[in-house]
Amino acid sequence: MSATDVQLQTAPPRAARVATWLYFGLNGFAVGMWVVHIPSIEQATGITHSTLGLLLLVLGAAAFTGMQIAGPLVDKIGQRRLVPAAGILLGLALAGPGLATNWWTLGIALIFVGFGNGSIDVGMNAQAVVVERGYPRPIMAAFHAMWSIGGAIAAVVGAATLRAGVPTEVTLALAGVVCIVLSLIASRFLLEATEPAEEVAEAPRAKPSAKLVWALGGLAFGLMLSEGVANDWAALHFRDILGTSVSTAAYAYGAFAVAMTVGRFLTDRVAAVVGPAAIVRWGAAMAAVGLTLVIVIPWVPVALVGWAIFGLGLAGGVPQLFTAAGNLDPRSSGALMARVVGLGYVGLLAGPALIGGLAHWMPLNIAFILPVVLCVLTFLGGPVLKRGTPGR
Repeated sequence: MSATDVQLQTAPPRAARVATWLYFGLNGFAVGMWVVHIPSIEQATGITHSTLGLLLLVLGAAAFTGMQIAGPLVDKIGQRRLVPAAGILLGLALAGPGLATNWWTLGIALIFVGFGNGSIDVGMNAQAVVVERGYPRPIMAAFHAMWSIGGAIAAVVGAATLRAGVPTEVTLALAGVVCIVLSLIASRFLLEATEPAEEVAEAPRAKPSAKLVWALGGLAFGLMLSEGVANDWAALHFRDILGTSVSTAAYAYGAFAVAMTVGRFLTDRVAAVVGPAAIVRWGAAMAAVGLTLVIVIPWVPVALVGWAIFGLGLAGGVPQLFTAAGNLDPRSSGALMARVVGLGYVGLLAGPALIGGLAHWMPLNIAFILPVVLCVLTFLGGPVLKRGTPGR
């Protein structure tokens, strides 16, 4: 462990690891429950698709604001206070969209959902960095895999309740209660970080280079923009470009999502051997190859493989970037992570919109050249992690 590592207090690392898994899982579950119920909420509130699109921008802006406020708060009041509070806020807010009756009540509800989501996103990632310091090997990617597992659980639960005719407001309220209960249970096992006494006595260290922080944020922007493209356009690529049925088109996103989840469970062991910079660089290269296959070979079996390779390549990069940001300076870990996470989130929101705009001027598969270029740039910029990752 390096001299900049922090002392871990309150709970053993293994218990804190499980607790952090729960927070990632409940966050993915909460977001997934909202997404699954978007069609029914749109119908209940009587809004149009265009109005929904504007309200989703409100949700994104609120999440970004929550990230920027939560980051400094993590450093000021501590993770054991902020992370559970954010989880409880998200749980309470989750009931709001189900109770909305028109566009403005839904807008207010989504402000709270977005703020809670952004706050817990930064807080749980900052906690994951602290927990990881208690281990001799990387474990960050597995936390992000749990977010995906939470979303998958939400898809199954949401589909079952919708099929059973359970009112949306009841389902979302109960899901919110689950989030609150899990937040309270897991809170006692979180770790807090304090500077070692010998480091406090030393002269103040220089702040991390702003260029380095922006570089990490730029890489996160590119990778998460690429992820957003797959989330929103993979199935449409199959339907519109390859001419498949709607049911077959669903396999495109499924191949991407499954490969990404599996990849995140595998990434930590690989990162322990090759290092974070190699994960980001060669993962981005793999993603570029996978999406290039999708672009140039209009055949369903090859395209499925291409989307899977794309997901596998993107799986490990973002967790490495978040870890690097959180370790730049333990005294301001939350604030630094908020910048990098925030820029990544902007990319996640911008990707689908940019591809949609390009698709007005060119075929959809040609528009996918944009994320391919960003993946190539990430490959070229990946070595910046060697400057942003302290030695163990």
